Amino acid sequence: MWLFVFFDLPVGTKSERRAATRFRNFLKQDGYMMLQWSVYARVCRGEEAVEKHLSRVTRSLPTKGSVRALQVTDKQYGRMRLLLGEASKNEKIAPKQLVLL
Repeated sequence: MWLFVFFDLPVGTKSERRAATRFRNFLKQDGYMMLQWSVYARVCRGEEAVEKHLSRVTRSLPTKGSVRALQVTDKQYGRMRLLLGEASKNEKIAPKQLVLL
């Protein structure tokens, strides 16, 4: 299973920028890899792990903005196409790590 977190957070004031940075840092520390500036993803081992990480994200939400989560299977993730640019090193490694789990 893959868990995606998408967000659009306000950054107009210093406190909003700080809250957005805190949220991004939480995602990185919790094992998410950045696919794009406001799109993060992580591998989860089954439904229980997805629920655990969703509750962790929920506890770390900033007070303003829009945050969404999407759960997809490994097969669905594998069908994602990169249309422009190059996959990051983490993106190339992550599917191989999944096989080891």
